Amino acid sequence: MAARAGYHAIVTKSFGSQIRGGESSCRARLSTRRLHTPAGTLDVAIVLDWDDYQRLASELPIDEHTLVVFEAATKVAADQLPLPVQPFEVRGVPFAAIARAATGDDQARNAVLLGMLAGWLDLPAEALAAALRARLGQKASVESITLGFRAGGQHAADHPLARSRQLDRPTEAKVRHLADGNQMCAAGAIFAGCRFFGGYPITPATEVMQMLQRDLPRYGGTVLQCEDEIAGIGAAIGASFAGDKAMTATSGPGMSLKAEMMGLATIAELPLVIMNVQRGGPATGLPTKSEQADLFQAVFSAHGDAPRPVLAVTSVADTFLTTIEAFNIAEALQTPTIVLSDQEIAQRKETFDAIDTSRIELVERLCPAPADLAGGYDRFALTESGVSPITHPGLEGGSYLAGGIEHDPHGHPTNSGHMHGRMMDKRQRKLARLASREDLFTVYGDPAAPLAIIAWGSIAGVAREAIERCEAEGIRAKLLVPRLLFPVAQGVYASFFTGVRAGFVVEQNHQGQLHRLLRMYLEVPRGLRSLARTGANPFAPAELVAELAAAAQRMEV
Repeated sequence: MAARAGYHAIVTKSFGSQIRGGESSCRARLSTRRLHTPAGTLDVAIVLDWDDYQRLASELPIDEHTLVVFEAATKVAADQLPLPVQPFEVRGVPFAAIARAATGDDQARNAVLLGMLAGWLDLPAEALAAALRARLGQKASVESITLGFRAGGQHAADHPLARSRQLDRPTEAKVRHLADGNQMCAAGAIFAGCRFFGGYPITPATEVMQMLQRDLPRYGGTVLQCEDEIAGIGAAIGASFAGDKAMTATSGPGMSLKAEMMGLATIAELPLVIMNVQRGGPATGLPTKSEQADLFQAVFSAHGDAPRPVLAVTSVADTFLTTIEAFNIAEALQTPTIVLSDQEIAQRKETFDAIDTSRIELVERLCPAPADLAGGYDRFALTESGVSPITHPGLEGGSYLAGGIEHDPHGHPTNSGHMHGRMMDKRQRKLARLASREDLFTVYGDPAAPLAIIAWGSIAGVAREAIERCEAEGIRAKLLVPRLLFPVAQGVYASFFTGVRAGFVVEQNHQGQLHRLLRMYLEVPRGLRSLARTGANPFAPAELVAELAAAAQRMEV
């Protein structure tokens, strides 16, 4: 409904990791202004089961301004709700009973709920009803849905709220696109020219493979669902060796299994894109919760020195662009390239305007000219850029040995320490020019502000809204959002740090991994501290505003 009516909207889901099912929630945020995050205190909380709500309460915060609506059949008194604060208004609504009265059973309970919201919030009722019929028409009769929706709207009319909560309507009837991050990753891979995907199902990355299984063959590509994570990346490496753009997608546990194969792709200098949709860890951890704790794994998980680019997506729409960028980098530098997404971005639905693809350039791997093959082909020639022309099987004169053992420029195995050092220099040189890519960073707010935030992944959206609120409150602050996490772009950070006296590197992991990584390569301003928190404990924009306001006050003192 929001996409069709011109709203900006983000919808997230939260659920337990047990396969048998269990507690779940859906969180929707609507606005006539562009949204960057679903985070923040709920204006309206609808509770159908109090036990389930308690399991998810930290992700669904309420305060003294919240309207709480709950299923009256839960037998919990309105003045004894299990809540940490007293909400502004409480309503017990017999959703199931209203559905039974309107339709004969309680299957239309959600339709009743949406009809009630449409009435109280002044949502476009016809657009919402149409979207509801389109979404659920195959699961229940259209007549039952319509009756339930109308009954909910009538309940809202008969029981007005103590305070109006009507939303503004969009000023333009602009239809927006709607997708989740995993869908946009798959779409970006197809646009970039990916022709092979090898993978294995794993939460919360499986949808990337599922979409590519459906769509990639239409573009001449192949998807291979393998027997395990190692086989998935191995098949993708083989496809890259054969000359195709290739990728795999997984989450943290799968990345652990793929680590050795990533080293193979590094030493064989084969392009490869690896999408890691992060979840809570370690081990099985929190499979259905978002976290940003795989940065160290992405940068360092290899024996020996195996430098590789690491990118991070910042939104659903940005996942499309960053996936394409990863393919371009992988092909240009002939190296495995890791993209870090996270469960929130990967599985949340988000509206966005059409992406102008006419300006997107696609990069192809450097292939040898006929002259390069005439006098003997050196696949791993020691070039100034670190990149040497690559052939594929069947190209006359282009045969070479690709393996996991160290080699000389021709590809012959070697145990020479001198040659090993030169080859390590070659592989490291590739990343040098990447570290100067200022276009992979975005600065928001006052560029000369003494207060600063650095945020990446899904937390970048929270920080963007915090900076906007700071501007409205007269707090001078700025934000740096990196899409490139490694190699560390020392010049970009040094420029951003100019004049910075205080601030935070905000991230959702326990160790403050990006903050630690930056300190390995940079002189970080003394007042720039780590603000880190583990998964399933999301930040809210108001928290960051409060932290910045307190830091500003300390600077004045």
